[in-house]
Amino acid sequence: MAQDSVDLSCDYQFWMQKLSVWDQASTLETQQDTCLHLAQFQEFLRKMYETLKEMNSNTIFERFPTIDQLLAKACWNPFILAYDESQKILIWCLCHLINKEPQNSRQSKLNSWIQGVLSHILSALRFDKEGALFTQGLGYAPVDYYPGLLKNMVLSLASELRENHLNGFNTQRRMTPERLASLSRVCVPLITLPDVDPLVEALLVCHGHEPQEILQPEFFEAVNEAILLKKISLPMSAVVCLWLRHLPSLEKAMLHLFEKLISSERNCLRRIECFIKDSSLPQAACHPAIFRVVDEMFRCALLETDGAPEIIATIQVFTQCFVEALGKENKQLRFALKTYFPYTSPSLAMVLLQDPQDVPREHWLQTLKHISELLREAVEDQTHGSRRGPLESWFLFIHFGGWAEMVAEQLLRSAAEPPAALLWLLAFYYSPHDGRQQRAQTMMACRGILQAWRPLALWSEAFACPHRGGQRRDTTCSPLSRKRRLFLPEVV
Repeated sequence: MAQDSVDLSCDYQFWMQKLSVWDQASTLETQQDTCLHLAQFQEFLRKMYETLKEMNSNTIFERFPTIDQLLAKACWNPFILAYDESQKILIWCLCHLINKEPQNSRQSKLNSWIQGVLSHILSALRFDKEGALFTQGLGYAPVDYYPGLLKNMVLSLASELRENHLNGFNTQRRMTPERLASLSRVCVPLITLPDVDPLVEALLVCHGHEPQEILQPEFFEAVNEAILLKKISLPMSAVVCLWLRHLPSLEKAMLHLFEKLISSERNCLRRIECFIKDSSLPQAACHPAIFRVVDEMFRCALLETDGAPEIIATIQVFTQCFVEALGKENKQLRFALKTYFPYTSPSLAMVLLQDPQDVPREHWLQTLKHISELLREAVEDQTHGSRRGPLESWFLFIHFGGWAEMVAEQLLRSAAEPPAALLWLLAFYYSPHDGRQQRAQTMMACRGILQAWRPLALWSEAFACPHRGGQRRDTTCSPLSRKRRLFLPEVV
């Protein structure tokens, strides 16, 4: 508690100095510095409020003699008032300064001053008397006119940005880089206002024609934070532009997804699917550049956890959602498969991208043998092998859990000699780093187990999908929607 008190006192002095600088200068640099620190200042106000509510008015001024000056400077700063919940927190703080039973004229004057500041905050976005008369002459009440004015200003700027984006190299009609940067800076404290959404979207989509990024990093960070916390909702095209233009935002979106998965007490496959779809990452990953970054982060997580089943489950669910989004976006691929999986054979990627449910039952074995042949060639044939070794081929294979499950089902159901191609897939799935000799030994061991435990086929049948009909699986029962029986245990 003592340490918290010391920290708050240090923060108090820091922000008092900051507010004095912001109050005395009104340059672009000062505005940029203000926008950069808005989130931190709001967090300081929250801590201050938590401290103030435990004290009475006299104690507050004994501990913070200049608290009225600090709050006054904040209340007269339009950037602070416009940012998120800062206005509300300032009102809370001011209310705690009011002395309910003033004992002298000083306390009475202080109460009057606080009431004046509160009145200023509550009317900060309203017009003065002349403005009110003007709007009434137009047939509007001030309370109706301001939102309409803001909306029209935003739409006008958004339209100008769209024209700027379409003008290309017509330098005479293009918006200057300085104005684009200034717009992005001004938008930082206003991002969570619904009326500002069109302007935020237009800024993200308007790329400009400069060799370097023009928009402020603080703008990208604020937009990304608002998206992750569901404070704003933007079209997918704008979200894709955000993550393409600002890599830290995409990385933070992935980390946010990991945090949600880790913090959840119980993650079944359906819950993982909800988290992933809610993140908008599968839809955005239809752009190869985003897919490659997301996939690389999954690879790192897989290596860091030594191939944890939970991570494999997440990769497979994400891949299923990604393929589904890819199918909805385009009937024909806009980008070649090589752009998504650059280190693997396009023919192998094409086969794996098929939905196993779309393959007729009588063709299962043939398709699995073909997959085994392509993987074996990539892993063991040095002349045609993958440029990044067997791990790359294995990483591609584990994306598509339906095929792995089909291997298990075929091996358990087969009454004849287990096909060597399927045994190889099974051994490769579990031990991708094994050499040829060691993998051959694993295949022999698997063959012996299957021959000794043929009754497992009955067990497999008992847990088979209840919605299967005829010779094909019903498309309403995805392999990822039920418990993994052999390869992928249910995530707990």
